[in-house]
Amino acid sequence: MNLSVNDAYGVLTAPDSVRIERVLPGPIERVWSYLTESDKRRRWLAAGDMDLRVGGAVELNFDNARLTRNDDPPPAKYAADCVNTLRGRITAIEPPHRLSYTWNEESGSKSEVTFLLSEQGDQVQLVVEHRHLSNRSGLVSVSGGWHAHLGLLIDVLSQREPEGFWRTHGRLDAEYERRIPQA
Repeated sequence: MNLSVNDAYGVLTAPDSVRIERVLPGPIERVWSYLTESDKRRRWLAAGDMDLRVGGAVELNFDNARLTRNDDPPPAKYAADCVNTLRGRITAIEPPHRLSYTWNEESGSKSEVTFLLSEQGDQVQLVVEHRHLSNRSGLVSVSGGWHAHLGLLIDVLSQREPEGFWRTHGRLDAEYERRIPQA
């Protein structure tokens, strides 16, 4: 199967890390705003404040059941996580090209997500790297989650009605379960 970069599956870059690439409609400042501004980010990922400086607090208030209309209910293993808050700290920021922050720091997680943006004419290449995930289950969940959320971002930026988040995530979760090797 020949997938476009916007359909391609994430790849493991280390036993505890995944990388996903997408090409988005620009300009780069617009994409940056969808990463950093709560009211825009809530449309594809999660609302919440970000103190945009190294060491600044990050709060992500997820409400995945309200991201899209006409959706399936969440799978049982994610039902408790439909509405939750993750906190972290910004570890690197170079507007509008790089944003890194710790993910779910309060749980003791050492994982970190990095967004890298580069201009490609009137489009923007986005690379998302999520590193230091604690186990295979986390890799599967994060991989399917980022894939589904980035699909929403593409739809939002393209002004299209997105497919149901949980419907998409369920299909992707099963595919990443198959693709990510057992330890």
